[in-house]
Amino acid sequence: MQDSEIDLCDIESYSYGLPEDLIAQRPAERRDGSRLMRVSRHSGSVSHWNFSDLPQLLRGGDLLVMNDTRVFKARLIGRKANGGTRAEVFCLSPADLPGVWRALVRPGKKLPPGTGVELRDGRLVVIGERAGDGLRFVRLPGDISPGELFEAYGSLPLPPYIKNEASDEERYQTVYSDRKKNGSAAAPTAGLHFTDQLLAELETKGVAHEFITLDVGLGTFRPVKVRDVREHLMHYELCRIGESQAESINMAMEEGRRIVAVGTTVVRTLESFADGAGRIGHGERRTDIFIRPGYAFKATDAMITNFHLPRSTLLMLVAAFAGYEKTMSAYREALESRYRFFSFGDAMLIE
Repeated sequence: MQDSEIDLCDIESYSYGLPEDLIAQRPAERRDGSRLMRVSRHSGSVSHWNFSDLPQLLRGGDLLVMNDTRVFKARLIGRKANGGTRAEVFCLSPADLPGVWRALVRPGKKLPPGTGVELRDGRLVVIGERAGDGLRFVRLPGDISPGELFEAYGSLPLPPYIKNEASDEERYQTVYSDRKKNGSAAAPTAGLHFTDQLLAELETKGVAHEFITLDVGLGTFRPVKVRDVREHLMHYELCRIGESQAESINMAMEEGRRIVAVGTTVVRTLESFADGAGRIGHGERRTDIFIRPGYAFKATDAMITNFHLPRSTLLMLVAAFAGYEKTMSAYREALESRYRFFSFGDAMLIE
């Protein structure tokens, strides 16, 4: 079936059945020990590798672009003050007022504005009014900085499909995450497969890398709840590209070298900063770019990505890049070959 015969605006076109036992509950023993499916954008051909084989698959001169953001301990667990009900405050981004954040709170109906959520030493997070899109404003304690609060009381917000909360927290961070860029509510998971040794091997082959930043938030992981995907509203996320990084990426393009994006967050950042000619700008901006089939890529030649949730904007981005039918065919083969899915799962190289 050709892409043109499918309604690519229907969310059900991005649905597939996934056995629960293929949802990875823990990372591979070695970061680069996961499997890697290589998919051709042109022919749709598929071959099977290990992630440690990546130096054999990339070309000398390729430029890897990676997201160096770091996940902060955004998940605060406490109890409703004077009530004892367990409550969760999942902080996503600071609001305009000092000490006020936008957050997902649970159980939302039992936490009306003015309710205090008591942390383990008695500090209170006060639930505020609705902030739109299912979010609430929350006021953090004023006697401690947000960074100190999250470090002392928070936990990493692993996705809800990961039931194994005993996972090593550093395995949900990339080895190249920048501790000064501690701003993401979820990991850029395609990067979790890299090791320092693998990066060194790639550099020896002539594969360079540059770091850019997108702070992962609701725009990346919020589920699509509308039937017509054109009605889905992406949330803004903050992304940054330094001047020297932009120059390096533009030089690679001018020299005909491939830009290999490590993850959908990098694709979205590159495409957000690319002008009509594909030249990458620099600076800081908020992006709500929604990439789905029909999008014309300006700055991405190849990408590394994990296997994504059905009916997600991430799967739509992959379908836009590789082609819808090639993507869904690759997913069918991944299911048959029992690849591991989602954040701690296996990866694809699409080129």
